[in-house]
Amino acid sequence: MKGNPTTTSAAPLPYPQTPESANAWFVTHGINKSAWARELGIDRMTMVDLLRGRLKGLRGDAHHAAVALGLKANPTQTHQAA
Repeated sequence: MKGNPTTTSAAPLPYPQTPESANAWFVTHGINKSAWARELGIDRMTMVDLLRGRLKGLRGDAHHAAVALGLKANPTQTHQAA
C-alpha cells in the first residue's frame, strides 16, 4: 500500500473548520497531513502551526494554508457569492 495515490486527497477541506475539526477530518478520511500539504504546495510546519493555534493565517503562505484547511473562507468565492 505504500505509495498508493488513492490514499491522499489534495482537495481543500470544506469551510468552515476549527483546528480540532480539521484534525478530525484528516483522521476520519485517513489522509496523511504531510502528504496533503505537499500535494497542495503548503509548508508542513505552517499547516501544523495553524492547526495548533500558533498562527492565525492573516497573510501570505499562512493565509493560503488557512483557506485550504477550511479555517478561513476563500475570499475569491466570498466576493463572487455576495
